[in-house]
Amino acid sequence: MLSHRIINKRIKFLDAQGNPLTNCNIKVSQTNHSFLFGCGAFDFLPFVNEGKEEYKQITDSWLEIFNYGTLPFYWGQYEKEEGNPNKETLMKAADYLKGKNVRVKGHPLCWHTACADWLMKYDNETIMKKQLERIDREVTGFKGVIDMWDVINEVVIMPIFDKYDNAITRICKDKGRVGLIKEVFEKAHECNPDAVLLLNDFNTSVNYEILIDGCLNAGVPISAIGIQSHQHQGFWGEEKLHEVLDRFSVFGLPIHFTENTLISGDIMPAYIEDLNDWQVDEWPSTPEGEERQAKEIEKMYRTLFEYPLVEAITTWDYRDGAWLKAPSGFIRLDNSLKPSYKMLKKLIRQEWWTDTDVTTDSEGYAGLEAFKGQYRFEAKEGICESVLNDDEDMCIILR
Repeated sequence: MLSHRIINKRIKFLDAQGNPLTNCNIKVSQTNHSFLFGCGAFDFLPFVNEGKEEYKQITDSWLEIFNYGTLPFYWGQYEKEEGNPNKETLMKAADYLKGKNVRVKGHPLCWHTACADWLMKYDNETIMKKQLERIDREVTGFKGVIDMWDVINEVVIMPIFDKYDNAITRICKDKGRVGLIKEVFEKAHECNPDAVLLLNDFNTSVNYEILIDGCLNAGVPISAIGIQSHQHQGFWGEEKLHEVLDRFSVFGLPIHFTENTLISGDIMPAYIEDLNDWQVDEWPSTPEGEERQAKEIEKMYRTLFEYPLVEAITTWDYRDGAWLKAPSGFIRLDNSLKPSYKMLKKLIRQEWWTDTDVTTDSEGYAGLEAFKGQYRFEAKEGICESVLNDDEDMCIILR
């Protein structure tokens, strides 16, 4: 079931002089996954930039599990005043995460919600010009630190969004969904041809499939399909997960589950259409809810990790109360660890993790079966760090 996550290699081990290490015991220690186990990394902003010590416990426990973090680039927050973007704050957090061997994604470059209010004074042509300039500024400015972006968010609803007027809905109505997507993707790709560029949406209906198909036919350089699954109204279940995966796999693109939440308290009522409409004074986590959450998250992760096209899973809320006061995190409001945290850490760092020893033969070869990722090889003759991502034979030189 997990053969696509595992490599089988025949490795030749050499010393610093190029001589085979014969009949030698080699310690093999995994240091990171190739698969992207992610979470919202918003808590790193106050810790890194303001030195708020109360966030150290949060970020330390975060780093014990995750190798992939999403940072917020909501235009209305990132550039509250035109011409004064908050680059330094985001760059410090991104640099810090990169230094911890965490891959970083920026979210999002274009979205009708949380958009900059000051855009409203401009005509559509100028709005579009400023949107493309923003993409250039962020994708170019963060290149090498952030090389993955949710380029445009929730486009299925974008031109018919009617809760309030905003600049991005205006230009989406003007250009059409595919037209707008094509322009923003082409600009992002031009600024960083090696970046991973996602189209992201909560809408998993046929409308999203039609949109993706239209984009691909128009030559839009989509790197991966982003699927949100905020399950405040109950776990999708394995059957729905497979159904969604099977439908979106027809495009042959990598699939990222980009924003996922499962509740450890009372489930939101089914009659609520927009999750943002559920406003409560408090939303407590409960012992029975926490046990349910852990079991559901385990089912979800196992299902997604077994599916070959899935490359990344991001839980949106690390701590309870982050969005809509929902108990959707891996840690409680007092930062204590929930059962879901302990379960996921066991999966990622034990069951799906390789720490072993191999012994070379008389020619210096040893066979290794391991989860794809980054490794440290160590013997008395020296140390080497390398990436194992395919089944081809290779040489490792210990120095």
